Amino acid sequence: MPMFTQRITAALAGATALSLALAGCGDSGGTSSSSGEAVTSLSILDYYNNEPDKSLVQKGLDACATKLGVTLQRETVPGADLIPKVLQQASSKTLPDVLMLDNPDVQQIAATGALAPLNDLGVSADGFTQGIVDATSHDGKLYGLAPVVNTIALFYNTKLLAEAGIQPPKTWDELRAAAKKLTKPGRYGIAFNANATYEGAWQFLPAMWTNGGDETDLTSPQVAEALQLWVDLVTSGSASKSVINWTQGDVKDQFVAGKAAMMVNGPWNIPSLNESPQVKWEVVQFPVNKPGQTPIAPLGGEAWTVPLNKDAAKQQKAADFVKCLSSDENELAWAKARFTVPTRTALGPQYVKEVPSMKAFSEQVANARSRTGKLGEKWPDAAKVIYQAIQLALTGQASAQDAFKKASGS
Repeated sequence: MPMFTQRITAALAGATALSLALAGCGDSGGTSSSSGEAVTSLSILDYYNNEPDKSLVQKGLDACATKLGVTLQRETVPGADLIPKVLQQASSKTLPDVLMLDNPDVQQIAATGALAPLNDLGVSADGFTQGIVDATSHDGKLYGLAPVVNTIALFYNTKLLAEAGIQPPKTWDELRAAAKKLTKPGRYGIAFNANATYEGAWQFLPAMWTNGGDETDLTSPQVAEALQLWVDLVTSGSASKSVINWTQGDVKDQFVAGKAAMMVNGPWNIPSLNESPQVKWEVVQFPVNKPGQTPIAPLGGEAWTVPLNKDAAKQQKAADFVKCLSSDENELAWAKARFTVPTRTALGPQYVKEVPSMKAFSEQVANARSRTGKLGEKWPDAAKVIYQAIQLALTGQASAQDAFKKASGS
């Protein structure tokens, strides 16, 4: 499921560079094997602490542990606790042998010198989706591998669209028209998340990026046009004014309850949707503003990294473990079990054949972008401007044309 950068930003501010830099010359936990002893165990830290993800991920971890002949000491923590935990372990030189990070966090942690470059340990990202390679690389070196990723697209209620004689929208004009026609008493045409968090910024990126907008210039006409789409949907009554407060979970609840005919959301909601068989749905890529544009959405998902370790043998074994997690077999197993998309592009056709409901997401991932691909460690600053501008525009405090200037203080 998705995790977002708000979890890390405050924890990293000020303290990170100092605290994590200590890890560069520290030891990871576990018994040393520098004397030549065989590595028999690896410690792991991740935030998959809720079911069913915890158990599903454990199966993949166990498969690689068996293959490499090691036992695992796994610790899971809530998502909000991961970065504080990493900071504490860095300062006490007890970082795990294998560390899972949300993909937008990898560059920030790598920049501190806490992680080992995987290229130097025989790990390559050849054949992986470019967006996730961008997210897990820093200064030309690879610091993490993500076996699977996710993104967001447009879900629609097939029954409601059929009753209204509407085809799934392919352009923004069609989206506006469809949402308006599908809006009835007690039901909005579309639901999306526009709250004042990094989650709200994440849901805006398909409109911004698809239209040629860029986080390096948030005051461009292309970005303003994307924000105008959100404004139009709310001011026309096709979307609830409450989108400024909704989480992605709230959006899903509106869709399941029949209070929204379409929604912008991710595949982590599919298990919940499958528990409501009365709701018939399908998914398409996010619409484009103008014909000929390519739908571009953000990449979500977690990467597995190797903290620096004085014990060279253990560090190498950890890198081999990370490599194993992204084997063809493991990627497909995790993708099918968790409704995610394999990051090895060659696996796409086979995966879609086996899990047809993930077709649109697999297509969307092919052109998806890393949030940190252009700004690196500065991405959280841009994301904050994005969600603040959305709030200003949707609450009528600024026009779509002026909201980003106001939010950035320019």
